[in-house]
Parts: sequence; C-alpha cells; structure tokens
Amino acid sequence: MKAVVVHGPGDLRVDALPDLQVAPDRVAVRIVYGGICGSDLHYAADGRNGPYTVTEPLVLGHEVVGVVARSGRDVRDDAPAVGTRVALHPATPCAPPDATGATGLHLRPGGTYLGSASTQPHTQGGFVELLEVLPGQLRPLPDGLPLRRAVLAEPLAVALHGVAQLGERVRGARVLVSGAGPIGALAIAGLRHAGAAGIVAADLQDFPLTVAAAVGAGETVNLSAGGSVPESSFDVVVEAAGAVPSLATALSAVRPGGAVLQLGMLPREPVPVAMSTVIAKEIALFGSQRFDTELDTAIAVLAADPSLDAVLSHEFAIDEAAAAFGCAADAARSSKTVLRMSADPQA
Repeated sequence: MKAVVVHGPGDLRVDALPDLQVAPDRVAVRIVYGGICGSDLHYAADGRNGPYTVTEPLVLGHEVVGVVARSGRDVRDDAPAVGTRVALHPATPCAPPDATGATGLHLRPGGTYLGSASTQPHTQGGFVELLEVLPGQLRPLPDGLPLRRAVLAEPLAVALHGVAQLGERVRGARVLVSGAGPIGALAIAGLRHAGAAGIVAADLQDFPLTVAAAVGAGETVNLSAGGSVPESSFDVVVEAAGAVPSLATALSAVRPGGAVLQLGMLPREPVPVAMSTVIAKEIALFGSQRFDTELDTAIAVLAADPSLDAVLSHEFAIDEAAAAFGCAADAARSSKTVLRMSADPQA
C-alpha cells in the first residue's frame, strides 16, 4: 500500500509499505482524504516541527477521514461497523490523571499524535491507504456530510478549542483574526458560531482573504497592499498566522481590557513581545494547544455549514504528493490542500 513518507529535510516520498495486518483490538480504515497541515509542511521541508526532529522514516498526516475496512476479532460490537464513514481523532492521550494538574487529556504527558516525531519510535500518520487505529479514535459521520468536507474536522476542532478558551468574551464581540490561512478561516467560522458580532480578517495575501469572507468575515484587510487595522479597537484578537509581526498587530489592535488568543504556532525560539502593552492594557492572553473534546462539535458544525467548503482549495492524488505539498506551502494561491489517498468506496 502507498504512503506519503518524509525521510529527512526536503526528502518527501510516496513509498510502498507492507500490507496491513490488523491487530485483534484495532480497526483498519481505508483513508480517502487527508488534509495537509502546517506541521506536515515543516516536517517535509525541514525534517522537524518545533522541538521534534525526524530520526526515522515518518508517515505524515493527522487530518484524515475514510471508511472502516476491517475490524480485529476482539473489537466490541458497538464499534463502528465495516463500511461506516468516519473521521479520526489523531490522539491517543495518556488517560489516567497525573500530577501536572492538567484538566484536558490533550495536555497530559505520555500521549501520541498521528504523524508526529514527538515519540520514539515515531507515531506513524494517516497519509496511507489503510490505517490501523483504536476503535475509540473513530467518529462516525452524519448522513449528508461529504467526506471531503469532513476532512476539516480536526483543524476545525483546533479552532473551536481556541475559541472556547475565550469563553463568553466572544458573544457580541468585535473580533480581529490576524492571519487568514486555513486555521484562521476555521477560527472565523468558530467565532461566528460562538456569537461574535463582527469579524475582521487581516492577511498579507488576497486569496486567503477571499476565503475568510466566504466563511463569515464581514471585512477584510490586506496589510501588504496599504491596509491597516485601527489600534485598540477590537474586543478580541485571534493571532492565527503564527508570526511575530502578527502577534504585534494583535497586541496593538486589541482594546484595553480585551483578550488575545494565540492560535498560530510561534517559533520555538524566544520571540520579542511588547509585554508592556499587555500590562498597560490589562490584556488577557490565551494559549491554545491542539484540542480536547471538540471533534464531535466540529463534525456537527461541518454537517450544518456547507460554506466551509470554501476552505478546501485544492485536491491532489497520493502520487502527486510533492506537488500537493508545494501548493499547500503557497499561501498566495491555496487554503486547505487535500490529498486523495484512495477512492471513496461509497461514492
């Protein structure tokens, strides 16, 4: 079976892997679509993502959907049956409580995540024709939700988790989203569903701003074409670009007593931040790491909101993985780029 595998910096291949032998307590999912994430791009280009370095061949991908193909003999009868269309939760967290005080399973040490070099051996990912997972990682999809749109479930869950960090601050708020890439666009959808009164999207490129408008931004600003955002005028700012200048914009744009959500992943190294602004404005600054229990909510939102199809800009076959990654890395022309891993047996 075919898989998209990174072997080191700049060394991305479509490899042939041995046929899958399903363990007694696992299920095999025929992967149909996989969305390319920023972490996949970092692994492919740099051989690392943040502190995690590729030291052995790694199958990439954690935004995947497909159809249950086989079940191990010990899988319980209440697990999704063969033929069920499913999204996959990419995490296998360390479930028992620990001494860190973390309330969410996603914050507890010891878990794994599909397509990640954070473990030794690495946790192989979902850009493969047939993937073995635990039954508890499966989320059946409602009738009427296309698999192609459902591939947004994992990144939308990330956006929803971030928006949830803000609590009731969102309802009725004027919000700026700084960075209108895929995660920024999905944050706009999450903010809209959470009751934001008005959403402005800012970016350096026109294309992502068209996507932002399609999913709910009432106003867009191209910062590279002379546009600007007013200082101290937003109740909430979501930094979704993962860039230090974008964070500087967020701190400037939020009003005194407002809140900033750091949704984009900033560099691992220390970054210069005007903490005096945080202090002087009494800004509430929120971090957000992946997601916890929001995958089911994300699936429900996707089923109810066809406008989110606008986030899906390009589709490539698995054999075109190199071109797909090149497209996904070009923010001037793409939003969420997806790989078609295999044919949908129900299409």
